[in-house]
Amino acid sequence: MSAPSGRWNNEGSTNVSGNDSDDETKLPLNQFYPYIRCGLCCGFLIDASTITECLHTFCKSCIVKHFFHTNRCPTCSIVVHQTQPLYNVRPDRQLQDIVYKMVPFLEELERKQICNFYKKRGLPVPKPVVPSPQGPVVVKRQKRDSFPLPVFTIPPELDVSLLLEFVGYKLQPLERKYVCVSGEATVRHVELFIRKKMELTSTCQVDMVCGDHLLDHYQSLRDIQKSVGKEALQDGLLVLHFGLVLPSQS
Repeated sequence: MSAPSGRWNNEGSTNVSGNDSDDETKLPLNQFYPYIRCGLCCGFLIDASTITECLHTFCKSCIVKHFFHTNRCPTCSIVVHQTQPLYNVRPDRQLQDIVYKMVPFLEELERKQICNFYKKRGLPVPKPVVPSPQGPVVVKRQKRDSFPLPVFTIPPELDVSLLLEFVGYKLQPLERKYVCVSGEATVRHVELFIRKKMELTSTCQVDMVCGDHLLDHYQSLRDIQKSVGKEALQDGLLVLHFGLVLPSQS
């Protein structure tokens, strides 16, 4: 459960200028809308989060909800990640700071909405981060490999990555054939997943093969990976081929 992001639109003529001098060119705020507004909710960015594959930015809550239904970027439709698109989303704190500085009262309004969210539910309000007192500035060398952490990480219990290959021609294959699952899942679980995604009837039989081995429903994916060995893997993915036996029409 997370606090709802406050979307605040400003259609006024707020000017953006780095200097109060009359010689400075003043630009209306709406000229910056393409860079500081979310393409999903059309409000100003809150918790700005950027997709690393295409560098498009959205509100964190908006992009999380979007990836519940698809793994493509809302703007350019690029595949962000085959199974866990949120793994390739990073918080963009610099852009968020810019948005707060350009839009008056936006940060204050967001804080009020967060407080109201927690108070209505009887939950303790998270304490704001208190900046450390000013002291001597210590310059630290930043490691080359230090990047912001993703907004989502793959849970450790999902330790098996599947590649489900459809063998057949009468039906459309799975739209998303890459799946992360627990090693404790069985062939029966995978079969139920395939049935749901392909909308198969109970009379349709699903047979699964790994390498040259016909799989039984009770076998766990971890046991299959151990018994078949490297022959079952392709680029670190456990490859399962499945075919359908349709009921005879007489």
